[in-house]
Amino acid sequence: QVQLVESGGGLVQAGGSLRLSCAASGRTVSSYVMGWFRQAPGREREFVAAINWSGSRTYYADSVKGRFTISKDNARNTMDLQMNSLKPEDTAVYYCAADQRLLDIVVASDQYDYWGQGTQVTVSS
Repeated sequence: QVQLVESGGGLVQAGGSLRLSCAASGRTVSSYVMGWFRQAPGREREFVAAINWSGSRTYYADSVKGRFTISKDNARNTMDLQMNSLKPEDTAVYYCAADQRLLDIVVASDQYDYWGQGTQVTVSS
């Protein structure tokens, strides 16, 4: 089993930055595809970004492309999401996810086996 714990959320003004981290334990996630998803109140969980097992390939939702950067450190068993130029519409609970079976990046949340508990990101206008 893999346990994922997110950190780094908080309250920030529009235009500001936050860096989210996802720490994995229980197993090494060096062979796992990992991703970030978010869920705002009253809305369905949506894809934000994903990264392949080695960190050599990334993919972003159009809404965050150019503002967010996903990275993976297999030596530290962690994944980060650097969020710049934040907007009020980025406000949500952010979740990290991981799966060992995936051969490449997947945007569908139901394809990921392991999930963190989420961290709140609030962007004020």
